[in-house]
Amino acid sequence: VQSPAYRDDKARTVLEMLPALLTHASGSRLTVRADALVLDGPQAVLVSNNPYHKGDPAGLGRRERLDSGELGVLGVEVSSAAEAAGLLLHGRQSGGLTAVTAREVVVDADAPAIPVGVDGEALVLSTPVHCRIAAGALRVRVPRHRPGVRRTAPPMDWRRVWRLALTMGRTAAGRGAA
Repeated sequence: VQSPAYRDDKARTVLEMLPALLTHASGSRLTVRADALVLDGPQAVLVSNNPYHKGDPAGLGRRERLDSGELGVLGVEVSSAAEAAGLLLHGRQSGGLTAVTAREVVVDADAPAIPVGVDGEALVLSTPVHCRIAAGALRVRVPRHRPGVRRTAPPMDWRRVWRLALTMGRTAAGRGAA
């Protein structure tokens, strides 16, 4: 996506541009190899440094982690503007979206070069395009109270809660008898 607004408001920019971009069959035919999986013919592919949150299929938000050692891969295949808009509404339940993770991704095409976006910059890269990730290769210091996606809460340990409740009940019963 080459738009001055992309960095400031990814969601709005993608919503405005995605249907037109995906429904014009003027691009190269892509073949994507994500580890052992092969996607043949997606109109658009997003390869991200770590996968986006499951509730954010279009990659419009933030990622919980940047150190998982996995690439997030989203392949999109739609035939109408309505299907393109449906991707944003239905997310991973949409039939036109394939979402996987991989350590290595190769994007090939029936053309010697393809247009790509790298961190908001529009580029043209020779095919095949190789994407790899190395876990822990980059260290970044961030403020402790930075804005962004909050980590998901750990699952509730109901056995521990039950033990605490029993202990508290016994303690309270022992104090009441004295």
